[in-house]
Amino acid sequence: MTQTFKLASRVFHRVRCPPELGASRGSRGSDSAPRGLADIPGPSAPGFLAELFCKGGLSRLHELQVQGAARFGPVWLASFGTVRTVYVATPTLVEQLLRQEGPRPERCSFSPWAEHRRRRQRACGLLTAEGEEWQRLRSLLAPLLLRPQAAARYAGTLHDVVGDLVRRLRRQRGLGAGPPALVRDVAGEFYKFGLEGIAAVLLGSRLGCLEAEVPPDTETFIRAVRSVFVSTLLTMAMPSWLHRLVPGPWGRLCRDWDQMFAFAQQHVERREAEGAMRSQGKSEEDTGFGAHLTYFLFREELPAPSILGNVTELLLAGVDTVSNTLSWALYELSRHPEVQMALRSEITAALGPGSSAHPSATALSQLPLLKAVVKEVLRLYPVVPGNSRVPDKDICVGDYIIPKNTLVTLCHYATSRDPAQFPEPNSFRPARWLGDGPASHPFASLPFGFGKRSCMGRRLAELELQMALAQILIHFEVQPEPGAAPVRPMTRTVLVPERSINLQFVDR
Repeated sequence: MTQTFKLASRVFHRVRCPPELGASRGSRGSDSAPRGLADIPGPSAPGFLAELFCKGGLSRLHELQVQGAARFGPVWLASFGTVRTVYVATPTLVEQLLRQEGPRPERCSFSPWAEHRRRRQRACGLLTAEGEEWQRLRSLLAPLLLRPQAAARYAGTLHDVVGDLVRRLRRQRGLGAGPPALVRDVAGEFYKFGLEGIAAVLLGSRLGCLEAEVPPDTETFIRAVRSVFVSTLLTMAMPSWLHRLVPGPWGRLCRDWDQMFAFAQQHVERREAEGAMRSQGKSEEDTGFGAHLTYFLFREELPAPSILGNVTELLLAGVDTVSNTLSWALYELSRHPEVQMALRSEITAALGPGSSAHPSATALSQLPLLKAVVKEVLRLYPVVPGNSRVPDKDICVGDYIIPKNTLVTLCHYATSRDPAQFPEPNSFRPARWLGDGPASHPFASLPFGFGKRSCMGRRLAELELQMALAQILIHFEVQPEPGAAPVRPMTRTVLVPERSINLQFVDR
């Protein structure tokens, strides 16, 4: 996600562009001398400020990516006070930048989340750590999450959570005005599902998110997750000196993170105490305590503050990705019943005639249309519409030399809706991932990032999405709310629906 920083240098150096990448779209050719930041086009500072604050631009930063690419080309620069950001919005240049990364890619030299950790004397987790600390945490967590068999080991746990989700959707139908099968604000329901699922994997315990009465501390955590992205966006848009004059956004961000840390600490301490009791006089195989990630972190003898930092941040990361993507997937499937019918047929065929059992993780991973639907939803609605990098050396991007320590934003939303890459880019067409038409550039849609900074929980998120979609479509026909207008995305640091998505869940 886009983050804030101060330029450390304006010194330009002549470097050689990687020849194997060739000339990018919009480049002047390999014989032209590279240019520096001063040569990059972009909006005037007053115009950029007007876009952000006078025209509601903070909520439509994803649209500004598309507009910027149309106005200025694949690379442009925008300034906000002393902060300057280079925007890259074509797949070839995104690839060129990412392939020049060092062993410890840096997203930002300043983050409000990292600043919260510093002020509260909290340990950073995988989302906020940098340098050697980040590399150590990533090396520790990668075997537990990134290997295919690692995510599959949690399929049984997630199956139970998905079953509770189906029961909750049934209970939530018809609670307000409208048709009897209507569930209001499905994203809110999927927030609860996302938290219940990631907590089961991280902590080995159920939080009661999907019960008829959600525990108050769980509700507080969910509200904090939804709030922290708003406060983050506002905090990043303000110069640090303005925080003293307008303390609201920073205070709100700290309150949100304090509540999330308190929630996580309560559950981590409980798991640690249970583990100690179960382990007394028993071998590790007899304790039954090794089925969640926190146990593995305890076993690695990670310091307690580091365990807490990682669990808190992973709880946050595991909620938004699943909840928003599942909301958009069912929204699009409700508006494309022919795709929904074909997908349900694929799922039921994988189970066998007349079977109502849930398919295994392996079976789900082999269903082409199911995978295509998830890919298409993530193309249209990438959870993180723009990622960032701070190169640790001067790099070549197209015609330009980008000095080290320069903030660069990768415009994933713009590239994933580029008509040159995806015909009818604003249309929901899962068939494009099944060989219907020319293949897009592999860096055009990067919903989980790339390389060492790629999403650690990708396989777990994909498994949750596949299991939830399969179970929901087995039990329900999902229909749109009668007479409802289309729902557009908005930026809230992550991409979310601009208003509630209400859907009908009709029993099969």
